[in-house]
Amino acid sequence: MSNITEQQENYEFIANDESQGIRIDKFVTDSIDNAAISRTQVQEWIKTAHVQVNGTVIKSNYKVQENDTITVQVPETQALEIIAENIPLEVIYEDSDVIVINKPRGMVVHPAPGHPKGTLVNALMHHCKDLSGINGVLRPGIVHRIDRDTTGLLMVAKNDLAHVSLAEQLKEHSVTRRYTALVHGNMPHDSGSIDAPIGRDSNDRKLYTVTDVNAKDAITHFTVVERIGGDYTIVELQLETGRTHQIRVHMKYIGYPLAGDPVYGRNKTIPLKGQALHAGILGFTHPRTGERLQFEVPLPDDFNEILINLRSR
Repeated sequence: MSNITEQQENYEFIANDESQGIRIDKFVTDSIDNAAISRTQVQEWIKTAHVQVNGTVIKSNYKVQENDTITVQVPETQALEIIAENIPLEVIYEDSDVIVINKPRGMVVHPAPGHPKGTLVNALMHHCKDLSGINGVLRPGIVHRIDRDTTGLLMVAKNDLAHVSLAEQLKEHSVTRRYTALVHGNMPHDSGSIDAPIGRDSNDRKLYTVTDVNAKDAITHFTVVERIGGDYTIVELQLETGRTHQIRVHMKYIGYPLAGDPVYGRNKTIPLKGQALHAGILGFTHPRTGERLQFEVPLPDDFNEILINLRSR
């Protein structure tokens, strides 16, 4: 894509003819080629004038031209300013590099507008304090996320070495992530794959949908575990990619939305706060030892009670 020189936290790229017409935010993200640096983060650097083209500040939608000189000055990682909160955590595994948490329903992963406290990050700051700084002030240690009302396993990096390794594994699709979900309808196929790109919904930028416009590849594999009375199906889902709301969007797309999903599902049909989705299995290669680790946690009680009630009807 380009020639690149790197000096500490500064980058310089010279765009070649193959790069012409590519958005600057995508160009920089792809050129740095570090899974720990997201396109959203690059867009923030552009907004704060840390990215320039030919010495000029540009916007994220700037289209790269051949022979453009793109310079990137990565801002210094700020001191963490999150309030540490003594919130109970279910720690499944922990060492000096990685911590694996079983996240409860209703807990947001990191602070964001409307959720400044009570998050997993607030709890982690109290629990261990030594978290990687790659993802900035609001997301220390966070390599991947699950939605607020999704339960289950998350891996968190306790230093930058671990963060880079785990992020690269996610990028290479070598992390095992299996979910259990309750969906509406009687799925006819015992197994299959959903290969459909996901992007923001043009009618509501807070939502995601299957689309070809500014979308990213998304692949979800499913296996039917149990069919309940013709009205519901329990499925195991394995992520090959990890797009925002991927499972929820893909299951809606094929006509079997998640039960309880307040955004992509049907009207309230089960007494559960949020979607019936549980990240039950997580596997990855330890960033320091190279050992393959895999963890499994059972369905939470509220999810189990829903299944018991549906089976008894």
